[in-house]
Amino acid sequence: MRGLTALFAMAPQRDRPMPESPILIVPYMWIGDFVRSHSVVKLLRQRFPSRPIDVLTTTMVAPLLDYMPGVRKGIAVDLPRKRLALAQHRALAERLRVEGYGHALVLPRTWKAALAPYLAGIPQRTGFVGEARFGLINDLRFGERALPRMVDRCAVLALPKDAGRPAKAGEWPLPELKVTASELAAWRGRMGLAPDPLGRPVVAFAPGAVGPSKRWPFYAELGRRLTAEGNAVWVIGGPGEKELAAEIVRTDSDNIRDLTGADLRNAILALAAANAAVSNDSGLLHVAAALGTPAIGIFGPTSPWHWAPLNPIAAVIETTGELACRPCHKPVCRLGHHRCMRDIAAERVAGATRSVLAGLSARADANRTL
Repeated sequence: MRGLTALFAMAPQRDRPMPESPILIVPYMWIGDFVRSHSVVKLLRQRFPSRPIDVLTTTMVAPLLDYMPGVRKGIAVDLPRKRLALAQHRALAERLRVEGYGHALVLPRTWKAALAPYLAGIPQRTGFVGEARFGLINDLRFGERALPRMVDRCAVLALPKDAGRPAKAGEWPLPELKVTASELAAWRGRMGLAPDPLGRPVVAFAPGAVGPSKRWPFYAELGRRLTAEGNAVWVIGGPGEKELAAEIVRTDSDNIRDLTGADLRNAILALAAANAAVSNDSGLLHVAAALGTPAIGIFGPTSPWHWAPLNPIAAVIETTGELACRPCHKPVCRLGHHRCMRDIAAERVAGATRSVLAGLSARADANRTL
Protein backbone atom coordinates (compact mmCIF):
# COMPACT_ATOMS: atom_id res chain seq x y z
CA MET A 1 0.00 0.00 0.00
CA ARG A 2 2.88 2.40 0.80
CA GLY A 3 4.27 1.80 -2.71
CA LEU A 4 0.94 2.72 -4.28
CA THR A 5 0.64 5.87 -2.17
CA ALA A 6 4.14 6.90 -3.19
CA LEU A 7 3.24 6.45 -6.83
CA PHE A 8 0.25 8.76 -6.48
CA ALA A 9 2.33 11.33 -4.62
CA MET A 10 4.93 11.52 -7.39
CA ALA A 11 2.41 11.84 -10.27
CA PRO A 12 2.76 15.28 -11.90
CA GLN A 13 -0.50 16.95 -12.88
CA ARG A 14 -0.60 19.56 -15.63
CA ASP A 15 -3.44 22.06 -15.47
CA ARG A 16 -4.84 21.81 -18.99
CA PRO A 17 -3.99 20.29 -22.37
CA MET A 18 -2.23 22.41 -24.95
CA PRO A 19 -4.41 23.05 -28.03
CA GLU A 20 -2.23 21.00 -30.41
CA SER A 21 -1.01 18.39 -27.92
CA PRO A 22 -1.15 14.70 -28.94
CA ILE A 23 -3.99 12.42 -27.89
CA LEU A 24 -3.51 8.91 -26.48
CA ILE A 25 -6.09 6.14 -26.84
CA VAL A 26 -5.94 3.29 -24.31
CA PRO A 27 -7.99 0.57 -26.03
CA TYR A 28 -9.07 -2.93 -25.17
CA MET A 29 -6.30 -5.27 -26.28
CA TRP A 30 -8.34 -8.13 -27.78
CA ILE A 31 -7.98 -8.13 -31.58
CA GLY A 32 -11.62 -7.41 -32.41
CA ASP A 33 -11.96 -4.68 -29.81
CA PHE A 34 -8.67 -3.17 -30.95
CA VAL A 35 -10.00 -2.97 -34.52
CA ARG A 36 -13.18 -1.33 -33.19
CA SER A 37 -11.04 1.39 -31.65
CA HIS A 38 -10.38 2.74 -35.14
CA SER A 39 -13.88 4.23 -35.00
CA VAL A 40 -12.61 6.22 -32.00
CA VAL A 41 -9.56 7.34 -34.00
CA LYS A 42 -11.81 8.59 -36.81
CA LEU A 43 -14.10 10.48 -34.42
CA LEU A 44 -11.13 12.18 -32.78
CA ARG A 45 -9.66 13.02 -36.17
CA GLN A 46 -12.93 14.76 -37.08
CA ARG A 47 -12.89 16.78 -33.86
CA PHE A 48 -9.17 17.54 -33.76
CA PRO A 49 -7.77 17.35 -37.31
CA SER A 50 -4.35 18.77 -36.38
CA ARG A 51 -3.66 16.79 -33.19
CA PRO A 52 -1.56 13.59 -33.50
CA ILE A 53 -3.28 10.43 -32.26
CA ASP A 54 -1.30 7.58 -30.70
CA VAL A 55 -2.57 4.24 -29.42
CA LEU A 56 -1.34 2.16 -26.50
CA THR A 57 -0.84 -1.40 -27.70
CA THR A 58 0.54 -4.79 -26.81
CA THR A 59 3.26 -6.44 -28.87
CA MET A 60 0.76 -8.96 -30.22
CA VAL A 61 -1.81 -6.51 -31.65
CA ALA A 62 0.71 -3.79 -32.61
CA PRO A 63 0.84 -4.83 -36.31
CA LEU A 64 -2.75 -3.64 -36.73
CA LEU A 65 -1.63 -0.04 -36.20
CA ASP A 66 0.53 -0.13 -39.34
CA TYR A 67 -2.67 -0.38 -41.38
CA MET A 68 -4.89 2.08 -39.47
CA PRO A 69 -5.17 5.47 -41.20
CA GLY A 70 -4.97 8.44 -38.87
CA VAL A 71 -2.75 6.84 -36.21
CA ARG A 72 0.66 8.45 -35.73
CA LYS A 73 2.25 5.59 -33.80
CA GLY A 74 1.75 2.91 -31.19
CA ILE A 75 3.16 2.79 -27.68
CA ALA A 76 3.83 -0.92 -27.16
CA VAL A 77 3.88 -2.42 -23.67
CA ASP A 78 3.05 -5.88 -22.35
CA LEU A 79 1.64 -5.41 -18.87
CA PRO A 80 0.64 -8.50 -16.89
CA ARG A 81 -3.10 -9.12 -16.80
CA LYS A 82 -3.42 -10.68 -13.35
CA ARG A 83 -1.31 -8.42 -11.15
CA LEU A 84 -0.79 -4.71 -10.73
CA ALA A 85 2.96 -4.55 -11.56
CA LEU A 86 3.50 -1.04 -10.16
CA ALA A 87 7.06 -0.74 -11.45
CA GLN A 88 5.94 -1.46 -15.01
CA HIS A 89 3.10 1.06 -14.80
CA ARG A 90 5.55 3.65 -13.51
CA ALA A 91 7.96 2.90 -16.37
CA LEU A 92 5.10 3.22 -18.85
CA ALA A 93 4.10 6.54 -17.27
CA GLU A 94 7.62 7.85 -17.86
CA ARG A 95 7.36 6.92 -21.53
CA LEU A 96 3.99 8.63 -21.83
CA ARG A 97 5.16 11.77 -20.02
CA VAL A 98 7.86 12.58 -22.57
CA GLU A 99 5.29 12.44 -25.38
CA GLY A 100 3.45 15.46 -23.94
CA TYR A 101 -0.04 14.04 -24.29
CA GLY A 102 -2.82 16.50 -23.52
CA HIS A 103 -5.70 14.03 -23.55
CA ALA A 104 -6.08 10.30 -22.90
CA LEU A 105 -9.17 8.27 -23.72
CA VAL A 106 -9.23 5.20 -21.47
CA LEU A 107 -11.68 2.80 -23.12
CA PRO A 108 -11.48 -0.14 -20.63
CA ARG A 109 -13.34 0.51 -17.40
CA THR A 110 -10.65 -1.10 -15.21
CA TRP A 111 -8.68 0.75 -12.56
CA LYS A 112 -5.34 -0.46 -13.96
CA ALA A 113 -6.04 0.89 -17.43
CA ALA A 114 -6.21 4.45 -16.05
CA LEU A 115 -3.14 4.25 -13.81
CA ALA A 116 -0.30 5.06 -16.25
CA PRO A 117 -2.12 8.05 -17.86
CA TYR A 118 -2.67 9.44 -14.36
CA LEU A 119 0.92 8.90 -13.29
CA ALA A 120 2.11 10.50 -16.54
CA GLY A 121 0.24 13.67 -15.62
CA ILE A 122 -1.91 13.72 -18.77
CA PRO A 123 -4.20 16.69 -18.05
CA GLN A 124 -7.49 15.35 -19.46
CA ARG A 125 -8.29 11.69 -18.86
CA THR A 126 -11.64 10.56 -20.25
CA GLY A 127 -13.36 7.32 -19.30
CA PHE A 128 -16.37 5.71 -17.68
CA VAL A 129 -16.53 5.66 -13.88
CA GLY A 130 -15.86 1.91 -13.55
CA GLU A 131 -14.03 0.46 -10.48
CA ALA A 132 -14.25 3.77 -8.55
CA ARG A 133 -11.64 5.53 -10.68
CA PHE A 134 -12.32 8.94 -9.19
CA GLY A 135 -9.14 10.97 -9.55
CA LEU A 136 -7.51 8.59 -11.98
CA ILE A 137 -10.17 9.67 -14.49
CA ASN A 138 -10.95 13.39 -14.32
CA ASP A 139 -13.35 13.57 -17.30
CA LEU A 140 -15.80 11.05 -15.90
CA ARG A 141 -18.61 9.70 -18.04
CA PHE A 142 -21.70 7.91 -16.82
CA GLY A 143 -24.34 5.75 -18.52
CA GLU A 144 -22.12 2.94 -19.76
CA ARG A 145 -24.70 0.29 -18.89
CA ALA A 146 -27.25 1.99 -21.13
CA LEU A 147 -24.98 1.32 -24.11
CA PRO A 148 -25.41 -2.36 -24.97
CA ARG A 149 -22.65 -2.73 -27.57
CA MET A 150 -18.91 -2.43 -27.11
CA VAL A 151 -18.55 -0.09 -30.09
CA ASP A 152 -21.11 2.31 -28.60
CA ARG A 153 -19.27 2.40 -25.28
CA CYS A 154 -15.94 3.10 -26.93
CA ALA A 155 -17.08 5.60 -29.53
CA VAL A 156 -19.17 7.77 -27.22
CA LEU A 157 -16.02 8.58 -25.22
CA ALA A 158 -14.61 10.35 -28.30
CA LEU A 159 -17.52 12.80 -28.33
CA PRO A 160 -17.82 15.95 -26.19
CA LYS A 161 -19.29 15.21 -22.78
CA ASP A 162 -22.67 16.77 -23.55
CA ALA A 163 -22.92 15.53 -27.16
CA GLY A 164 -24.99 12.44 -26.51
CA ARG A 165 -24.68 9.81 -29.25
CA PRO A 166 -25.76 9.39 -32.88
CA ALA A 167 -29.44 8.63 -33.35
CA LYS A 168 -28.47 5.35 -35.00
CA ALA A 169 -25.54 3.18 -34.02
CA GLY A 170 -24.79 2.75 -37.73
CA GLU A 171 -23.70 6.37 -37.84
CA TRP A 172 -20.39 5.58 -36.15
CA PRO A 173 -17.49 5.76 -38.64
CA LEU A 174 -16.41 2.34 -39.84
CA PRO A 175 -13.04 0.88 -38.85
CA GLU A 176 -10.59 0.61 -41.74
CA LEU A 177 -7.41 -1.32 -42.34
CA LYS A 178 -5.49 -0.52 -45.51
CA VAL A 179 -2.73 -2.67 -47.01
CA THR A 180 -0.71 -1.55 -50.02
CA ALA A 181 -0.35 -3.71 -53.11
CA SER A 182 3.44 -3.57 -52.81
CA GLU A 183 3.39 -4.97 -49.28
CA LEU A 184 1.05 -7.76 -50.36
CA ALA A 185 3.33 -8.67 -53.23
CA ALA A 186 6.39 -8.73 -50.96
CA TRP A 187 4.54 -10.87 -48.41
CA ARG A 188 3.45 -13.35 -51.07
CA GLY A 189 7.05 -13.63 -52.18
CA ARG A 190 8.31 -14.32 -48.64
CA MET A 191 5.60 -16.92 -48.02
CA GLY A 192 5.88 -18.66 -51.39
CA LEU A 193 2.29 -17.75 -52.23
CA ALA A 194 2.52 -16.45 -55.77
CA PRO A 195 -0.88 -15.73 -57.36
CA ASP A 196 -2.37 -18.92 -58.79
CA PRO A 197 -1.73 -19.13 -62.57
CA LEU A 198 -5.23 -20.57 -63.02
CA GLY A 199 -6.76 -17.72 -61.04
CA ARG A 200 -8.26 -19.97 -58.39
CA PRO A 201 -10.03 -18.06 -55.59
CA VAL A 202 -8.50 -18.19 -52.13
CA VAL A 203 -10.68 -18.57 -49.05
CA ALA A 204 -9.10 -17.81 -45.66
CA PHE A 205 -10.33 -19.82 -42.68
CA ALA A 206 -10.11 -18.40 -39.14
CA PRO A 207 -11.19 -21.43 -37.07
CA GLY A 208 -10.03 -20.17 -33.67
CA ALA A 209 -11.86 -18.15 -31.02
CA VAL A 210 -11.57 -17.25 -27.36
CA GLY A 211 -13.39 -20.12 -25.67
CA PRO A 212 -14.36 -23.46 -27.27
CA SER A 213 -18.07 -22.61 -27.44
CA LYS A 214 -17.44 -20.10 -30.27
CA ARG A 215 -15.52 -22.59 -32.43
CA TRP A 216 -17.48 -24.13 -35.27
CA PRO A 217 -16.35 -27.79 -35.53
CA PHE A 218 -16.64 -28.45 -39.29
CA TYR A 219 -13.86 -26.43 -40.92
CA ALA A 220 -12.10 -29.58 -42.14
CA GLU A 221 -15.24 -30.68 -43.99
CA LEU A 222 -15.70 -27.17 -45.38
CA GLY A 223 -12.12 -27.15 -46.64
CA ARG A 224 -12.60 -30.49 -48.38
CA ARG A 225 -15.74 -29.24 -50.14
CA LEU A 226 -14.23 -25.93 -51.27
CA THR A 227 -10.98 -27.36 -52.61
CA ALA A 228 -12.90 -30.07 -54.49
CA GLU A 229 -14.66 -27.20 -56.28
CA GLY A 230 -11.40 -25.60 -57.40
CA ASN A 231 -10.61 -23.18 -54.58
CA ALA A 232 -7.49 -22.79 -52.47
CA VAL A 233 -7.72 -22.46 -48.68
CA TRP A 234 -5.42 -20.69 -46.23
CA VAL A 235 -5.81 -21.41 -42.51
CA ILE A 236 -4.91 -18.46 -40.27
CA GLY A 237 -4.74 -17.95 -36.53
CA GLY A 238 -2.36 -18.04 -33.60
CA PRO A 239 -0.10 -20.82 -32.32
CA GLY A 240 -3.08 -22.29 -30.47
CA GLU A 241 -4.70 -23.15 -33.80
CA LYS A 242 -1.76 -25.23 -35.09
CA GLU A 243 -3.37 -28.56 -34.25
CA LEU A 244 -6.69 -27.52 -35.76
CA ALA A 245 -4.92 -26.23 -38.88
CA ALA A 246 -3.16 -29.57 -39.27
CA GLU A 247 -6.52 -31.36 -39.15
CA ILE A 248 -7.88 -29.09 -41.90
CA VAL A 249 -4.75 -29.43 -44.07
CA ARG A 250 -4.95 -33.24 -43.90
CA THR A 251 -8.17 -33.18 -45.94
CA ASP A 252 -6.30 -31.78 -48.98
CA SER A 253 -2.67 -30.96 -48.36
CA ASP A 254 -2.10 -29.92 -51.98
CA ASN A 255 -4.62 -27.08 -51.84
CA ILE A 256 -4.79 -26.05 -48.18
CA ARG A 257 -1.98 -24.07 -46.57
CA ASP A 258 -1.34 -23.63 -42.84
CA LEU A 259 -0.47 -19.96 -42.20
CA THR A 260 -1.03 -19.99 -38.44
CA GLY A 261 1.64 -18.56 -36.18
CA ALA A 262 2.52 -15.98 -33.57
CA ASP A 263 2.83 -13.01 -35.95
CA LEU A 264 -0.55 -11.30 -36.39
CA ARG A 265 0.82 -9.52 -39.46
CA ASN A 266 0.68 -12.77 -41.45
CA ALA A 267 -3.02 -13.13 -40.69
CA ILE A 268 -3.71 -9.49 -41.64
CA LEU A 269 -1.92 -9.84 -44.96
CA ALA A 270 -3.48 -13.23 -45.69
CA LEU A 271 -6.94 -11.74 -45.16
CA ALA A 272 -6.07 -8.78 -47.37
CA ALA A 273 -4.89 -11.11 -50.14
CA ALA A 274 -7.73 -13.65 -49.90
CA ASN A 275 -10.88 -13.44 -52.01
CA ALA A 276 -13.13 -14.32 -49.06
CA ALA A 277 -12.91 -15.34 -45.42
CA VAL A 278 -14.84 -17.69 -43.15
CA SER A 279 -14.47 -17.01 -39.44
CA ASN A 280 -16.00 -17.69 -36.09
CA ASP A 281 -16.97 -14.74 -33.89
CA SER A 282 -13.34 -13.79 -33.33
CA GLY A 283 -10.97 -10.89 -33.77
CA LEU A 284 -9.96 -12.02 -37.25
CA LEU A 285 -13.55 -11.58 -38.45
CA HIS A 286 -13.21 -7.90 -37.52
CA VAL A 287 -9.87 -7.70 -39.32
CA ALA A 288 -11.36 -9.17 -42.51
CA ALA A 289 -14.33 -6.81 -42.40
CA ALA A 290 -12.15 -3.74 -41.81
CA LEU A 291 -9.95 -4.75 -44.75
CA GLY A 292 -13.00 -5.03 -47.01
CA THR A 293 -12.53 -8.75 -47.63
CA PRO A 294 -15.95 -10.42 -48.00
CA ALA A 295 -16.36 -12.26 -44.71
CA ILE A 296 -18.75 -14.96 -43.55
CA GLY A 297 -19.21 -14.92 -39.77
CA ILE A 298 -20.38 -18.02 -37.89
CA PHE A 299 -22.16 -17.17 -34.63
CA GLY A 300 -23.26 -19.67 -31.99
CA PRO A 301 -23.32 -18.63 -28.32
CA THR A 302 -22.92 -14.92 -29.10
CA SER A 303 -25.30 -12.39 -30.61
CA PRO A 304 -24.28 -10.89 -33.97
CA TRP A 305 -26.09 -7.67 -33.05
CA HIS A 306 -23.79 -7.22 -30.06
CA TRP A 307 -20.53 -8.61 -31.42
CA ALA A 308 -20.45 -8.67 -35.22
CA PRO A 309 -18.10 -6.17 -36.88
CA LEU A 310 -19.42 -2.66 -37.38
CA ASN A 311 -18.44 -3.03 -41.05
CA PRO A 312 -20.90 -4.94 -43.23
CA ILE A 313 -20.01 -8.60 -43.69
CA ALA A 314 -20.99 -10.86 -46.56
CA ALA A 315 -23.06 -13.29 -44.49
CA VAL A 316 -24.01 -14.06 -40.89
CA ILE A 317 -24.51 -17.77 -40.27
CA GLU A 318 -26.51 -18.89 -37.23
CA THR A 319 -28.41 -22.02 -36.35
CA THR A 320 -31.97 -21.99 -37.63
CA GLY A 321 -33.21 -24.17 -34.77
CA GLU A 322 -34.83 -22.82 -31.64
CA LEU A 323 -32.45 -23.03 -28.69
CA ALA A 324 -33.65 -21.55 -25.41
CA CYS A 325 -30.06 -21.32 -24.16
CA ARG A 326 -28.93 -19.05 -27.01
CA PRO A 327 -27.31 -16.56 -26.83
CA CYS A 328 -25.48 -17.40 -23.62
CA HIS A 329 -22.24 -15.47 -24.31
CA LYS A 330 -20.36 -18.15 -22.35
CA PRO A 331 -16.91 -19.46 -23.37
CA VAL A 332 -17.91 -23.08 -22.65
CA CYS A 333 -21.27 -24.70 -23.40
CA ARG A 334 -22.92 -25.15 -20.00
CA LEU A 335 -25.25 -27.85 -21.32
CA GLY A 336 -22.51 -29.84 -23.04
CA HIS A 337 -24.27 -30.28 -26.40
CA HIS A 338 -22.80 -27.27 -28.28
CA ARG A 339 -25.82 -27.39 -30.60
CA CYS A 340 -25.67 -23.70 -31.47
CA MET A 341 -22.57 -24.54 -33.49
CA ARG A 342 -22.95 -28.25 -34.24
CA ASP A 343 -26.36 -27.70 -35.88
CA ILE A 344 -24.77 -25.49 -38.56
CA ALA A 345 -23.96 -27.87 -41.43
CA ALA A 346 -20.81 -27.58 -43.51
CA GLU A 347 -22.88 -27.46 -46.71
CA ARG A 348 -24.70 -24.36 -45.48
CA VAL A 349 -21.44 -22.47 -44.95
CA ALA A 350 -20.08 -23.82 -48.24
CA GLY A 351 -23.17 -22.48 -50.00
CA ALA A 352 -22.69 -19.02 -48.52
CA THR A 353 -19.03 -19.09 -49.59
CA ARG A 354 -19.96 -20.11 -53.13
CA SER A 355 -22.40 -17.22 -53.35
CA VAL A 356 -19.73 -14.75 -52.26
CA LEU A 357 -17.18 -16.08 -54.76
CA ALA A 358 -19.75 -16.13 -57.56
CA GLY A 359 -20.59 -12.49 -56.87
CA LEU A 360 -16.92 -11.55 -57.00
CA SER A 361 -16.46 -13.41 -60.27
CA ALA A 362 -19.49 -11.72 -61.82
CA ARG A 363 -18.22 -8.29 -60.85
CA ALA A 364 -14.76 -9.06 -62.23
CA ASP A 365 -16.31 -10.18 -65.55
CA ALA A 366 -18.40 -7.01 -65.71
CA ASN A 367 -15.33 -4.84 -65.08
CA ARG A 368 -13.39 -6.57 -67.86
CA THR A 369 -16.14 -5.78 -70.37
CA LEU A 370 -16.17 -2.06 -69.54
